[in-house]
Amino acid sequence: MSDSTSTSTISTTDAAIDFLTAAPVAGSLEVRWIHGAPNRRAATDPAIQVHAYDEHTVILRQSKGVSSEAPFMFLLFGNDRALLLDTGATADPQRFPLRETVDGLIGDWLTRHPREGYELVVAHTHGHNDHVAGDAQFADRPSTTVVAREIAAVHAFFGLAERPEQGVDFDLGGRVLRLLATPGHHAASITVYDPWTGILFTGDTVLPGRLYVQDFPAFTATMERLVSFAGTHRVTHVFGCHVEMTDRPGADFPLGAPYQPGEAAPQMTVEQLVAVRDAALSVADRPGIHGFDDFIIFHGMGLGNTAKLIGRGLAHRLGLIRL
Repeated sequence: MSDSTSTSTISTTDAAIDFLTAAPVAGSLEVRWIHGAPNRRAATDPAIQVHAYDEHTVILRQSKGVSSEAPFMFLLFGNDRALLLDTGATADPQRFPLRETVDGLIGDWLTRHPREGYELVVAHTHGHNDHVAGDAQFADRPSTTVVAREIAAVHAFFGLAERPEQGVDFDLGGRVLRLLATPGHHAASITVYDPWTGILFTGDTVLPGRLYVQDFPAFTATMERLVSFAGTHRVTHVFGCHVEMTDRPGADFPLGAPYQPGEAAPQMTVEQLVAVRDAALSVADRPGIHGFDDFIIFHGMGLGNTAKLIGRGLAHRLGLIRL
């Protein structure tokens, strides 16, 4: 752990934890997220930042010094099992010790809440490489299930195949998550709602950054579904897996930026979720890049737009442009 790690002091117990009565719990997002360094050789960020949102919910962020993607990952504890949502952008455990970090967090939690036969499920918000690279670190871990990235495996494991639009419950042991199939960015994308925290974990579907849409009709349907869901559930935060926007309206960091000073907060609001829905509907018949205050919608890339995105990122890395 590092001085960027947040911890809680709680009593030791093996009693069943009540994940219903106090929900949604008031967690903490008072944290300075690691966001890289101007000189990689002088960078001192930990490979993984660990922040305890509450005593049963941990948010992790991969260092930009390890991968410029700097994805967030989430570890949710229930009475019977924990869920690790996403495994980051780097496979090498020496550079990115995700298994070691997660084992330590689970060990600490079990010290405070001892119980036998505790399990771990490793799943993903979607199957892109920067969210599944660390899977192999858990392949031989006892009492662990790693859900494959492919849509058939995801839907079969969670039971989404029968009701992809309505969603399904996934019980961690008293902490019952709601999983929704939310394609558009990726065919196997899911969104996870956690009533204990009230957080809607949206992967790369909704985040303060570039929303790359693979299937636009599916994306608009997904956004309608998420806005409708948020209208009938207590959503405290909408939490995606990346930050790519600055704290200035409409300004994003270049692709692959190794350093993001003044980045936007990762958590978004239900109002911003609605804004993404409304923006998507407004550009549904207009392929291209569409900028908004808190996000940018990429409606089809094309060679020209791809070249512009990569070119801007390269120019920034070479010091030819600055924000």
